[in-house]
Amino acid sequence: MRTIKQVSDLTGVSVRMLHYYDEIRLLKPSAVTEAGYRLYDDKALETLQQILFFKELDIPLKEVKEIMVSPYFDKMQALENQKKILILKRDRLNGLIGLINKTLKGDNTMSFKEFDMTKYYNVWIEFKKENKDRVIKTWGSIGEFDKMIEQMKHNETKLAKNAIKLYGSIENFTESTRKDLNNDGLIIMGEKYDEFEKDFLHYNHPVLKELYKNLTIDLNKDPTSNEIQQIAKEITDTVKKDYEIFKMDRGDNHWYIMMTMTDRKWREAVDNKYGKGAAKFIKEVFKIYLRDKQPKLDRLYEKLVADLSKDSTSKEIQQIVEEIADTTKSNYEHYHIDMGINCKAFLSNMADIYLSNANKNLNVVDKKFTNDEAKFIGESLKIYSENNK
Repeated sequence: MRTIKQVSDLTGVSVRMLHYYDEIRLLKPSAVTEAGYRLYDDKALETLQQILFFKELDIPLKEVKEIMVSPYFDKMQALENQKKILILKRDRLNGLIGLINKTLKGDNTMSFKEFDMTKYYNVWIEFKKENKDRVIKTWGSIGEFDKMIEQMKHNETKLAKNAIKLYGSIENFTESTRKDLNNDGLIIMGEKYDEFEKDFLHYNHPVLKELYKNLTIDLNKDPTSNEIQQIAKEITDTVKKDYEIFKMDRGDNHWYIMMTMTDRKWREAVDNKYGKGAAKFIKEVFKIYLRDKQPKLDRLYEKLVADLSKDSTSKEIQQIVEEIADTTKSNYEHYHIDMGINCKAFLSNMADIYLSNANKNLNVVDKKFTNDEAKFIGESLKIYSENNK
């Protein structure tokens, strides 16, 4: 056991701050002597170390406490996340130091003012403060959200250049982001998704509970069989009757996306509930049953890569890309998303993403397209955006 003074000397945390941690019940001493002196054991020091890691990531003490008292707090996972964020932070600081060294040597460097992203990051920070539940729901944890912000900062130069390329200025990019994060329509739609997901994963709908149980009772069954496809029909009829998100305009699109998504968190949740491999099985079943309900944009991209031997500059291919551009714009308008940019510029940026991933031999869009398909998409989008400025 160590006294509070010994802990202070060991960690660099002032005695006054340790008293404060005790007052707010963030770090209680392991024992208190009859004379009122606080004592700390190794377990308490481990907790203090965890607190200091969170503080290094600029997470407010109130949030640190909420995270650490949560029954879902996983210390080892938190350390892994913190390690990743700190590495990103270190690399970003090294980049800034390198830039300063170049400046000191008289090398020409970009203007910091031109690429100042402070207001942009503040939009995300304000969003986190005001929408903690949404952040945790969407990103899985505050730590994952903070890791995303650090990733942005790590790639700040590229992010800033793309923002200026697409939106004309950092200010326009920031305002567009603010509008999208506070889009009431998207928030309501997200809540409706959550309503179904909660019922789905927690057996809150007795009919669906039985149907999904029957669907996943044997994951070796043929997804195309009449028996399995009939269950898929009954599930679809039920959700379209009982959940508003699937009744509304483009409800078929929402249902297709919901049942065929490949998000890691969704896969893990479904597998935990229905058995390992259940998410993949459900996806296969509904891709077959809902093949005629596939969103138009998905169908267009599949049509685009149906024959890679075709010339990406041909009239046929460029007409498909034009449909992709029009559909993308329509989707943004339908959900009142502030696209904030010229659609051609947006497609040009998408082209760069596809080509970059293809050149690095990475599968893109969660393994939806092969490298050759990604390259063909990128080339086709690039040609269209360059010829329609």
